[in-house]
Amino acid sequence: MSSLCLTLITGRSTKQGTGISTGKEHPEYRNATNVIDLSQADMDRAGLSEGSIVSIKTEFGMAEVKCRRADIPEGMSFIAFGSACNQLVGGETCASGMPDSKHLRVEMMPVNRSSSPSAGSAASAGNGKA
Repeated sequence: MSSLCLTLITGRSTKQGTGISTGKEHPEYRNATNVIDLSQADMDRAGLSEGSIVSIKTEFGMAEVKCRRADIPEGMSFIAFGSACNQLVGGETCASGMPDSKHLRVEMMPVNRSSSPSAGSAASAGNGKA
């Protein structure tokens, strides 16, 4: 399978927000922050099913996450703020205090294994974020 290029949007989600209240080490938070939302068309194009593990790569780093079908436009994707997201976003803030995280170009490829990603599976490209 070849890679699929998408636009990644990152942000808060309800489950990520409530999960952070229980703690970042708890499954509720990890499950909310280690998943990428995709359109059904993009999942079909990539040959993915709900829960498939994919590798997401940007110019700043990469992470492995599960995929989930969502009602979003084809070519778009979403990951909630968390450790996987932090590996994909650069550190430059342009003096705003917030990195640019609303339109990242990503390359997504299926990962051929059946185990689920853990919070520690995100690989850093040296941007110093965790």
